[in-house]
Amino acid sequence: MPIIYVNIGSNLGERESLINRALEEISNHFGCCCISGLVESEPWGFESTNPFLNIGVSFKSDLPPEKILDELQNVEKKISLVSHRDNRGNYKDREIDIDIMAIDEMIYDSERLHIPHPHLLARDFFLIPLKELAPDWQHP
Repeated sequence: MPIIYVNIGSNLGERESLINRALEEISNHFGCCCISGLVESEPWGFESTNPFLNIGVSFKSDLPPEKILDELQNVEKKISLVSHRDNRGNYKDREIDIDIMAIDEMIYDSERLHIPHPHLLARDFFLIPLKELAPDWQHP
């Protein structure tokens, strides 16, 4: 069964508590998870005075990639209905953000989803937790 690597981030409200809620929901949907340490980082792709807390999570699933995305987006909506983007399409502060970083060494491209995440190599807040969860993982 493939291993899915996701990143959970928050830069608004009780960040750690929101991340813990997301972890609980993901665990309820997908079962046992491995969890990295927390990483604090500056916002990526927009200006804000609110730093992010991020954590990496891995779990196994044989669901298709877009079904996994649907489940993770449902977790986001259960925690916060606030959009991740402003009315011009730019990133903004958010209570919770869950991204699929990778699924094993799979390459997957659709209109909705690109695996590995297209910005994976540019984001230390992705790479540090991923390295902790899967030290031998190779970008395909």
